[in-house]
Amino acid sequence: MKKIKAFSTVICLLLSMSIYAQQARIKGLVLNENQLPLAGVTVVVGEFTVVTNENGFYLVAIDAEKEQQVSFAHSGFHGALVAVELKNNEDYELNLILYRDSQTLNEIVIKDDRHRVLGATVVSPVLLRRIPGANAGIENILKTLPGVYSNNELSTQYAVRGGNYDENLVYVNEIEIYKPFLIRSGQQEGLSFTNTDMVENVNFSAGGFQAKYGDKLSSVLDITYRNPTIFKAAVEASFLGGSATVDWVSKNQKWNTISGVRYRDNRLLVNSQETETNFSPTFMDFQTLINFNASTKWQWSFLGNISQNKYHYEPLSRQTNFGTIDNPTALLVAYQGQEKDEYLTLFGAIKAAYQWNDRTKLKFIASGYHTQEQEHFDILASYRLGEIDTNIGSENFGGVTYSRGVGSQLNHARNDYDALIFNAEVKGFHDKDEQQLEWGFKYTREDIIDRLLEWEMVDSAGFSLPNPVLDLRNDQPYNPYYGPLEPFQNVKSRNDLVINRFSGYAQWNYRTEIGQAEVWMNVGVRAHWWQADNGVVQADSKMIVSPRAQFSIKPKWEADMVFRISGGLYAQPPSYREMRAMDGTLNLDLDAQKSIHLVAGNDYSFKLGQRPFKLTTEVYYKKLTAVNTYTLENVRIRYQADNNAEAYVYGADLRLNGEIVPGTESWLSFGYLKTEENYNDRGFIARPTDQRLKFGLLFQDYMPQVPNLKMYLNLVYNTGLPGGSPSYADPYEYQTRLKDYRRADAGFSYVFKDAKIGLDKSWLTVFDELTLGFEIYNLFDNQNAITNTWVRDVYSKVQYGIPNYMTTRTFNLKVNMRL
Repeated sequence: MKKIKAFSTVICLLLSMSIYAQQARIKGLVLNENQLPLAGVTVVVGEFTVVTNENGFYLVAIDAEKEQQVSFAHSGFHGALVAVELKNNEDYELNLILYRDSQTLNEIVIKDDRHRVLGATVVSPVLLRRIPGANAGIENILKTLPGVYSNNELSTQYAVRGGNYDENLVYVNEIEIYKPFLIRSGQQEGLSFTNTDMVENVNFSAGGFQAKYGDKLSSVLDITYRNPTIFKAAVEASFLGGSATVDWVSKNQKWNTISGVRYRDNRLLVNSQETETNFSPTFMDFQTLINFNASTKWQWSFLGNISQNKYHYEPLSRQTNFGTIDNPTALLVAYQGQEKDEYLTLFGAIKAAYQWNDRTKLKFIASGYHTQEQEHFDILASYRLGEIDTNIGSENFGGVTYSRGVGSQLNHARNDYDALIFNAEVKGFHDKDEQQLEWGFKYTREDIIDRLLEWEMVDSAGFSLPNPVLDLRNDQPYNPYYGPLEPFQNVKSRNDLVINRFSGYAQWNYRTEIGQAEVWMNVGVRAHWWQADNGVVQADSKMIVSPRAQFSIKPKWEADMVFRISGGLYAQPPSYREMRAMDGTLNLDLDAQKSIHLVAGNDYSFKLGQRPFKLTTEVYYKKLTAVNTYTLENVRIRYQADNNAEAYVYGADLRLNGEIVPGTESWLSFGYLKTEENYNDRGFIARPTDQRLKFGLLFQDYMPQVPNLKMYLNLVYNTGLPGGSPSYADPYEYQTRLKDYRRADAGFSYVFKDAKIGLDKSWLTVFDELTLGFEIYNLFDNQNAITNTWVRDVYSKVQYGIPNYMTTRTFNLKVNMRL
């Protein structure tokens, strides 16, 4: 393998030979028995010694034209000794797997002090593939972590510590990733950008992150794709779709690539909901990472993605029962019409890394993102609101005996969105002893064309209802109505916008000792300049500066503890979505939202018996100014497009992870938060993401007598979010909460072969891994509501909030093969 991942790999080359001496190079990866990178392995060749980095990578120069012994050693693992004889200027790749001294099942994530002092959570790629979920993958795992909230199993979006879905940064190989714009419900999303079969490392920070990361208010998800070393292939198939991934390496080791194709069909989940539908989704994508090692100085890579989502949805009918035992009520709806949504996304990025010398490295990144999205629908819903027959002996038991409200609702949309985003970036890394200086400069151009056209007509008992915000008096049939005919909701706009951005950062890392305690420090600053132009008006340019710092200390105590404190001024310059108000108009002069972060944490590593555990505790406080308030409906966010609010967030997160069952990693999470906002000095009320309590459990188990059989459990409990009120409602008058979100997904897999099982079966020799899985989604069949549908009783004038329930219990079969 000759390509070095630019983000995760540090070149460890010791040159002590004469410039005229004949040389060769050995490099490669050292993995454990579960194919995970093994850091801290000492590699010795003659007088040269290097240590593998956090990705298990090493590179060492040796004398050519003579046989030498290469030794590999690591505490707790069996060593290895390999004889090599290389030609002058030859590059030789040597990849090894080291096995533990005690051969026990091990799927523990490799963690080092670097992640502990930064306060980042590291997630194993093995867990990403194995833990069950309606939307399995990285986001599925994140939702079990403290401080991460989501009440929608069909969506890959998540909120972190009181923020919303637009406040999270996502990077793949140091390249910022964007998400679709027009999505309004989880079932429209399809595939997440990240292909879990291509992932090598996952780091997640829920706040107080470094200056090298971009300008968002809440979190950073930093993903590194795998760098192939040998040919491999993986195939997965289930009732929800399938995927195939191939690793390829050229004979001369100069080229390597990893490519994956995925297909998803979530009708299994959508059809479990109360609405009967004709549903035809097609979610597909292709990703590739191509690496080229041009020389010992230059490395190049290309990351590309093509994604096409087609969502064709034709609702037929629905019945939802609600009310009390004494007064059971039912909503019956008959639908006409359909929805056709399509999303085409093209993404490409080129990255070059140049090793200036043994202390200085430069990186150059250019990326382009183009998305074309359409959301077209015409759906007529005719409803009846009636009383349920509760007479057990009746032939109509459970049916509606009396209708006390009838009406219809017609929704129309012709929304189209086209965005082209270009980025160019340069970064520098300078090492000296225990210090490192990093800097970067980036230019971004966003070119957006948006057409928003949607309206809603509501008819109750034959009488059209105008928009309640207009306060038009209509008491038909008692008195004639002479007012204007207005739709219940109506938005129409066309926006063309160009945003130019320049941003940069510099940060200093330092590691030292104070007395006998180890100390880590990071101090940095970011700056961001932007200007918006809609072709008619060019807004004034704006700029924000964001200083940030982190400090960690590890006392030399008998107890293994690390204490952390981090914070700074974080700012989020407005995106196009934030500039667009609910009526479709743009506020080009919108300021950046600002947040002061203060995070204090502790990591305590210990053993119960002989099993390792770690307790992570963090408390945090955020003070937000120039807040742009918003409404949240399913996953659709609509902003006020002003800076007329202030807000605060405080809370605490705890996570206990370790070997609850020997040899497997599990964790238990708990989070508490409170967040409120004050809009136009009207007083503080709960924000849409004020989710007070959260419990998460990720549990793995296996049977010692039958090691082939394994079990995985993913359980989440969140208290209810503020919401469920009509979209036009004033939040100061409708402070209601949805019901608590409770969900458990279970998976059972039978392992025919892996690194330890099935090695003696001749018919399995072609496989590195073969498993058959059975998954149960929503194990306890809990009814979770994401929004409410509001209907009106024409006689009493009472409006009823009918919950829109998410998916019920469903079953899935899955097979995994790795070659």
